[in-house]
Amino acid sequence: MTVVRAVGDPGEPDQSARAVDPPVRQARLLSPEATAEDGGPASTRPTALVDLVGQPEVKAQLQVALTAARQRGEALEHLLLHGPPGLGKTTLAQIAAYEMGSRCHVTSAPGLERPRDLAGFLARLEPGDVLFIDEIHRLTPVAEELLYPAMEDFVLDLVLGKGTTAQIRRVPLPRFTLVGATTRAGALSSPLRHRFGLVARLRFYAPEDMAAILLREAGLLGLDLQPEGAVAIGSRSRGTPRVGLRLLRRVRDHVQVRDPGPIDEARATAALAHLEIDDRGLDDLDREVLATLLVAHRGGPVGMEALAAAVGLEAATLEDVVEPYLIQAGFLQRTPRGRQATPLAWRHMGLGPDPGGQESLAFPS
Repeated sequence: MTVVRAVGDPGEPDQSARAVDPPVRQARLLSPEATAEDGGPASTRPTALVDLVGQPEVKAQLQVALTAARQRGEALEHLLLHGPPGLGKTTLAQIAAYEMGSRCHVTSAPGLERPRDLAGFLARLEPGDVLFIDEIHRLTPVAEELLYPAMEDFVLDLVLGKGTTAQIRRVPLPRFTLVGATTRAGALSSPLRHRFGLVARLRFYAPEDMAAILLREAGLLGLDLQPEGAVAIGSRSRGTPRVGLRLLRRVRDHVQVRDPGPIDEARATAALAHLEIDDRGLDDLDREVLATLLVAHRGGPVGMEALAAAVGLEAATLEDVVEPYLIQAGFLQRTPRGRQATPLAWRHMGLGPDPGGQESLAFPS
């Protein structure tokens, strides 16, 4: 059963406060996962759009849409957020609800296996509410069909009875905003994708944005993080706030136990070395994948299935977890014949300046 936990005022929100500008921002619903390590305590997430660091294109697009919706006294259009994991899709959905003065109901597609699971969420919505569905590309076909009339006509089609006696009862729904998040936009069906009025792609964060995010988090956690320490951690965070916040906590633990004092560049670098995170943000698994590609497959090209089998991972895990950053950082490229290492990968792993230097390696004949 999918659980939604109330944060703030547990009572019913004031309906008269939904269409005013500026909105009254009170009752919000957050998922239990909001306190997970990837995001920290729910209170550390930015709640207003102005507090969100980075993603300037998405912020500009969303700011216009939010302002226009508030001026018209309408619900925000349905919003699809896509991009790699850990970039703040859940946070953006909660910000949209905050800016509209409404509540955010958080769930995920795997938790909506049966139609009645989704119907239960839809039935609880109030005017202007935000329903956030994470990994929306994993919705079952039945649940997806149930969403179509809800998104377009704001009605819930319930099938009563079976066989020849079955009847469809249409239950009106308040105008709400569906925010869908996915790490695989191409896996969405065309009918579902085309029902979103707003589509935004989240990109990896620049190092300076990562440093700003870490400094903000450190202030909320009461940590003495120096700007140069934030840069050291941010540059190794793979452009992903979830990774950066996790590294910040591990660096905090290391400094607290091994070398108490302000988290400056030296302490941050020493802690990250202890965690086996190198200066480009690669961890032990990333380096194992690159080493396998370079040594066992001579830099490629090699198929994803073969590469995944060589490192003992599922191809889907390698493709979703490891590959995006290796491509974004310039270590890996996709070719029609498979994955291939770049000259940067050869240099970073200390195996030669480019594939032309392979003769220095002791490859089996």
